[in-house]
Amino acid sequence: MTTLRNALMSILCLLTLMASTAFAAEMKKTLPGDLTLAQAQMVIAAAQAKAMAIKVPMNIAVVDAGGNLKAFARMDDAFLGSIDIATKKAVTARSFNMSTRALGAASQPGQPLYGIEVSNGGLIIFAGGLPLVDKHNVIIGAIGVSGGSVDQDESVAMAGAAAAAR
Repeated sequence: MTTLRNALMSILCLLTLMASTAFAAEMKKTLPGDLTLAQAQMVIAAAQAKAMAIKVPMNIAVVDAGGNLKAFARMDDAFLGSIDIATKKAVTARSFNMSTRALGAASQPGQPLYGIEVSNGGLIIFAGGLPLVDKHNVIIGAIGVSGGSVDQDESVAMAGAAAAAR
């Protein structure tokens, strides 16, 4: 009797496991409109092309709408210290839905957001981070670029952001 009970319990456990696996396989894990890896890679490719055109090796980070890293590229000879800066520029741009240049202007002494850069675990408040919007003007993530001057970083980020809007 014990052997039969154990066999029946084993079968029941197996069926439960199979049913839960089937249910999990049917669940959608990506929300409609989320930034896809293919889109993030297109953004990276466009930004890299601009960086190569201006001959400045860059670190390029793309985050999704939740501010989570989706794709990253460190070009040959790009500064190691710029890895963190590029990522934080992208997170900053997404967290506040504005360019890091605009946030920087609003956070200068005497401005309404003075001191904001020390919040949220540290923000980057100079140019090179931009929100990414799709063709419907919906924010789907952000790009952060670092490795050149702030103007070079921003121009490379703009090239990447333009690819997201297509």
